Amino acid sequence: MEIISNYKIMKNKHSIFLFVLLLTLGVGSCKKQKLKRHKKQWIENAFDALKNNRYPRVSAISWWNENFDDSKLRIDASKKSLKAYQKGVEVDKFITTPVFSNQKLQPVEGLIYHAAYPDFGGTEDVVTSKAITDFEALAKKQITWAYFSNNWYNAITFPTAHTNTIHNAGKIPFVRMMPRTNFAEGGPDENYTMQKIINGDFDAELTQWAIDAASLSYPILVEFGTEVNGDWFPWNGKYNGADQTSYNNPNLTDGAERFVDAYRHIIDICNNNGADNITWFFHVDAYSSPATEWNSINKYYPGDNYIDWIGVSVYGPQTPDEEYQDFTEIMDDVYPTLTSLSEKPIAILEFAITE
Repeated sequence: MEIISNYKIMKNKHSIFLFVLLLTLGVGSCKKQKLKRHKKQWIENAFDALKNNRYPRVSAISWWNENFDDSKLRIDASKKSLKAYQKGVEVDKFITTPVFSNQKLQPVEGLIYHAAYPDFGGTEDVVTSKAITDFEALAKKQITWAYFSNNWYNAITFPTAHTNTIHNAGKIPFVRMMPRTNFAEGGPDENYTMQKIINGDFDAELTQWAIDAASLSYPILVEFGTEVNGDWFPWNGKYNGADQTSYNNPNLTDGAERFVDAYRHIIDICNNNGADNITWFFHVDAYSSPATEWNSINKYYPGDNYIDWIGVSVYGPQTPDEEYQDFTEIMDDVYPTLTSLSEKPIAILEFAITE
């Protein structure tokens, strides 16, 4: 065995220390620089994948443009991010003119609708034509639909004024039926449970909602229970029976089965009251929380007889301390699940990233 002098040992230790120190500083510096470019790169990654047909079933995209609680999700959070978005969406693959058949929105083969939640306020329901035109001016591209929340709060009422505002601006109204008593996220809602919807507790209000929707002279897009596989919303299975099997079918878990039945009940009411001007969307998050079998995406799907489009939320980090994932990393994870659900067209109903 070779004997190494103390001098050599100390010299090697100092060299290793200096190397590690320089490496750490270098990595930190690179990380800082990389973080500054993250949003721009994320947007570029998203549009490159979409333009190159990496996800051929995706027929619509909708940016979530807001800065609530300093989230910096807006496309104009920086000049570089804005330019990246403008460049990404400018190509002819992204279209704005909708195609309908029997008042149902149809995908256009090889093309992708461009849409947005155009910053309708922190409660997602401050609908104005100015917000729409402001977003289109930023994007330098028109949108197909404008997305907003129909918060039920203390009553279920159809948002006629909001849909008229969007329609008069030349866009399709996209209504998110949000069964929540207040805007706070997380935990159950004792009023609007899935079981109460199934039991018919709100049938009178839902029937009037359907009648008001049917009275419109234009088609609308609607979803119920946004991002149902996320426990940040009270309609998630966690708060409606979770993994129990006592509700109906013993081979199905109660939380998801109740959501399916509640959603079907609402669509049945709308169909029975002539609201055939609605295109129905099923909307999930790319990742289930909690990540358990009973909370998997496929458990919540109401079926092709009820749903017209499959929708998904695809977010990069929404705060600076969240782990970074490229758009393609997230989509590669969820896309096979979405395509296995149904042959229905797919819409990225929300996508965004913090600055």
